[in-house]
Amino acid sequence: MKRFWTDVAVDAAGVVTLDGRPVRTPGRVPLALPFPALADAVAEEWRGVTGEIDPRAMPMTGLSNAVIDRIAPDTAAFAASLATFGESDLLYYRAPEPDALVARQALLWDPLLSWARTRYDVHFEIVQGVMHRTQPAATIARLGDAIAARTAWELAGLSPIVTIGGSLIAALAVVEGAATAEEAWRAVEADEDWQTEQWGRDEVSIAALESRRRDFFAGARFLELIG
Repeated sequence: MKRFWTDVAVDAAGVVTLDGRPVRTPGRVPLALPFPALADAVAEEWRGVTGEIDPRAMPMTGLSNAVIDRIAPDTAAFAASLATFGESDLLYYRAPEPDALVARQALLWDPLLSWARTRYDVHFEIVQGVMHRTQPAATIARLGDAIAARTAWELAGLSPIVTIGGSLIAALAVVEGAATAEEAWRAVEADEDWQTEQWGRDEVSIAALESRRRDFFAGARFLELIG
């Protein structure tokens, strides 16, 4: 769809409008945003359209659509899907070698795990290698409770951080202010960064990295806008 509107505004109900008509989600529901900063950011994305609409350039709109159409109708189920990452969190699985990578993982991952141990009163089983190890039931339950307590709007922002990073713990640290988005990104990309330093990247992998980074930080920005 190409741009057909002249004016973009936010009405008194927080609905983003184009020439006075409400923007609608893919589910045909008015895009009503209860957070002024988020509404302004979404409106700015629509103002920035110069030709055809490119959803990749409108991440705040996309995440807002997801809240209304997908997450809010069954928030508990969506939270449960994110909670599964706590069963095999990236931070549990350590490289046995080389020493430099082992040290880097410890430097970036141990502070996040230490924070989570204190914050949620849990124990983690740390593994060398990639073979799955079952985490304590109490740990899984408490991490599940932590994500289930989040609103549909928070879950939307958390979703790309969790799924791209593979770490529920890193995402919870971001939303609770225990880590910045940049710190979390460095942590979840530790292995990829190591491989890049050893072997470099081709154009395909560079594009994939940029896409992951864009979506990861979009989630973090979304959380800031609703905070």
